[in-house]
Amino acid sequence: MAGRLLAISDLHVGYPENRALLDGLRPSDPDDWLIVAGDVGEIFADVGYVLATLASRFARVIWTPGNHELWTLPSDPVALRGVARYEALVKVCRRFGVLTPEDEFGVWSGPDGPVAIAPLFALYDYTFSPDGVVSKEQALALARDAGVVCADERWLHPDPYPSREAWCHARVAATSERLAALDLPVVLVSHWPLVRAPTGALRHPEFAPWCGTALTADWHRAHRAASVVYGHLHIPRTTWHDGIRFDEVSVGYPREWQRRGGTAPAPRVILGG
Repeated sequence: MAGRLLAISDLHVGYPENRALLDGLRPSDPDDWLIVAGDVGEIFADVGYVLATLASRFARVIWTPGNHELWTLPSDPVALRGVARYEALVKVCRRFGVLTPEDEFGVWSGPDGPVAIAPLFALYDYTFSPDGVVSKEQALALARDAGVVCADERWLHPDPYPSREAWCHARVAATSERLAALDLPVVLVSHWPLVRAPTGALRHPEFAPWCGTALTADWHRAHRAASVVYGHLHIPRTTWHDGIRFDEVSVGYPREWQRRGGTAPAPRVILGG
């Protein structure tokens, strides 16, 4: 294998300017792999179309959901909620050969390998609250006052779990068990940051409770992470935590990437560069 491992997230193809980017998402080498770290879009059919298109171009596509794929909007003909919606998205991915958090981890054997590529779906539990905030209720009150309450509160249903926190904790427990069984270095791929530190760059720190869980804070150390890939914050950059590289690979909304210079971020090279 001579290709590269690339990563992108937060395509948000409901925006025409972002949907136009899809045509440019093509490999430079037929052996290139592409990680898609969530928030392809909100409409079920759009998510399937984008992932199927990318799977037809790249040697391997690896996807993990973001919060937007899990929304159930009144405008979406697919009215599935919660776990049922996620499982239906996994079924679509498997139809096109896209790896998901429910599949055996892919092994990158190109330059810098072999490395397992682990797409993670851990959600959040409001524990990334601003300093001094001690409860979910307090965090929500601060977010309401700042006008930055996440739309998940309306559209992301946890069914059949009683809450998003309960779903998060179940996902964390199951994922931890899978990661513990790995005997290779791993690229950890999550839509939400695995550590709280990146949320310090948020324009509105009151939004942090919807950005991850403290339960994943040591995963990059505990599981021999070669690197960590995430999105969600719409702040594309590379940072280092405990000597391990963390790449946020978001495209974001058109108003964001246009403000940063008018050109949407290209997929980031994670391995093989």
